[in-house]
Amino acid sequence: MNNPGPTLSDFGHDPLWISIIKAVAIFVFLMLGVLFGVWTERKLISRMQHRYGPNRAGKFGLLQSVADGLKMGLKEDLMPRTVDKVIYFLAPVVIAVPAFLAFSVIPFGPMVWMFGHKTPLQLTDLPVAVLLVLATASIGVYGIVLAGWGSRSPYAILGGLRSSAQVVSYEIAMGLSFVAVFLKAGTLSTSEIVAKQAGGGTWDIFGLHIPTPSWYVFSLIPSFLIYAVTMLGETNRVPFDLPEGEGELVGGFHTEYSSSLKFAMFMLAEYVNVFTVSAVAITLFLGGWRAPWPISLWDGANTGWWPMLWFFAKLVLAFAFFVWVRASLPRVRYDQLMAFGWKVLIPLNLGWILLAATLQALRLPEANRNGILAFGAVVVIAGLGIWLRFDTVNQRRREARAAEVEEEFEQLREEPAAGGFPVPPLDLPHYHGVVPSARAPKEEVTSGSN
Repeated sequence: MNNPGPTLSDFGHDPLWISIIKAVAIFVFLMLGVLFGVWTERKLISRMQHRYGPNRAGKFGLLQSVADGLKMGLKEDLMPRTVDKVIYFLAPVVIAVPAFLAFSVIPFGPMVWMFGHKTPLQLTDLPVAVLLVLATASIGVYGIVLAGWGSRSPYAILGGLRSSAQVVSYEIAMGLSFVAVFLKAGTLSTSEIVAKQAGGGTWDIFGLHIPTPSWYVFSLIPSFLIYAVTMLGETNRVPFDLPEGEGELVGGFHTEYSSSLKFAMFMLAEYVNVFTVSAVAITLFLGGWRAPWPISLWDGANTGWWPMLWFFAKLVLAFAFFVWVRASLPRVRYDQLMAFGWKVLIPLNLGWILLAATLQALRLPEANRNGILAFGAVVVIAGLGIWLRFDTVNQRRREARAAEVEEEFEQLREEPAAGGFPVPPLDLPHYHGVVPSARAPKEEVTSGSN
């Protein structure tokens, strides 16, 4: 049974105490999610690397995250003398509060009965709810910038500048990946976008009535893939964790924050942001709280409190994707990060949006439109694969050419000097803009030369 779920007209009628219960429940869910998320990430990465991970505090190390939180809360809060105290204290709050606010428009389930009142399993909804998520994500980056600026440290300032440039690049691509969803759903409300993915026709195969894929991940696969990349850049996670850059910037924007409560707020905001972008992906592309097939064949799968279980299972899988990427991929260079955002993701997104908008304007039948969108998705993904292939080949050629140039300069350094003085060779090669790593050392003047 396809439960359409709540609409915008179902919000705004709850008593104040029910809204408070929902807000507290979301806050507790996110706090517990951070505790278990840290433990899960450490355990998964440990098993991938043939280690045990946390196994001392509590059964299976489950209390390790609690112990770490208590440690950071009770440690002495050291503050450098040169920091801007107001900005230094304000930065962790600015980055943590918007991370919680974005979850207020995420739908967890349909209409349910709660203490005698029928209410949606969602705190609130707006006609422009997805824009609220983008706005809160944009505000969060100010916390990183203020943390770097208020620390008055060169490493922290560089981390803040990297973060601002990274967000400008990847938030544009993230916002563009939502446009195709808005065109297809005809709304920016999160609850109504989930309702649009309720399903349509069925396929009759050997007497079985199999529902057609209605989630937008199937018909808008390029938008989903681009969003999957941008949410890594938005949350500063590997391979796009350039604002931290432990190997380059010591700790990045939070270098001057000791392992105290303020440092814990930065870590809290990072994991809450991971849950937020994962929940947005589930809402816009993965059917929201709706059960996957074949569970959806059960009539009661999308009614009552069961949808919260499906939403939680999808959230766990999305978080596991973050952990898998962190354990598998190395950190990219900063120029690769920016080039990929501006030269690849944004142009591909614009082309895909143009195709989706054209098909929407032509008002073709739904089956024909989905077929053309599927063909266009294959073309876009193939184009991305070809670009990545040629970019890899060109990068190897550039590295080989740089190695050849370095070898030629090494040979020039080894040539003897005429009369004790270094002289240039008769035929200098053209290096096409390649600069050697170091200049040839000066030769000492031999005795007896004039």
